[in-house]
Amino acid sequence: MSQIKALFLNASLKSSKDPSHTEALYEQVSKIYHEEEVETESLRLADYHIPFGISDDMGNGDEWPLILKKVKEANIVIIGTPVWLGEKSSLATVAIERLYGGSGLTNEKGQSIYYNKVGGVVITGNEDGAKHAANSVLYGLSHIGFVIPPNVDTYWVGEAGPGPSFIDANGKNNAFTQKHVEMLAYNTIYFAKLLQDNPIPAKGNVMEE
Repeated sequence: MSQIKALFLNASLKSSKDPSHTEALYEQVSKIYHEEEVETESLRLADYHIPFGISDDMGNGDEWPLILKKVKEANIVIIGTPVWLGEKSSLATVAIERLYGGSGLTNEKGQSIYYNKVGGVVITGNEDGAKHAANSVLYGLSHIGFVIPPNVDTYWVGEAGPGPSFIDANGKNNAFTQKHVEMLAYNTIYFAKLLQDNPIPAKGNVMEE
């Protein structure tokens, strides 16, 4: 069996020079991955020049192809996003759109390149909207070919209204959030291994010519 690889795409609006509450939460998932010998990598999307559009390569210095290459190599792709005004971040929207732009690319069987990959989502904030954002991200991933196992969304949004975010509020000690961290980690690993050994058949799933 080949090494299982997990890729975290952090859609925080902050670059990597600033702490990310979203990253702090998905590091709890990454810890379990390491214990289970899953290789991990994390990318802060704000560090890259990613124009909006529905294409796998927009040209003119577009750095999305670098990210898409890593998506192709991954068995598990987790999108991490903060919640703003009850929605996923604008960068998370761009990431889903750009992934969609590459959904016409095919594997050796003629299926979308996202077939046999597993998706999940991690969300942080200090306001409501986590389930709405998770619904949007997970549907988007499923629609373009990712497999979405059960319970692969974990979130922490704190109390209603303005207040401390995940790191400052020590959200990693929240029992509900931690339980969903575990379900996300173990369920994505299980399905990634399942699909590695038993890939989705091509019959009925070949892209239209």
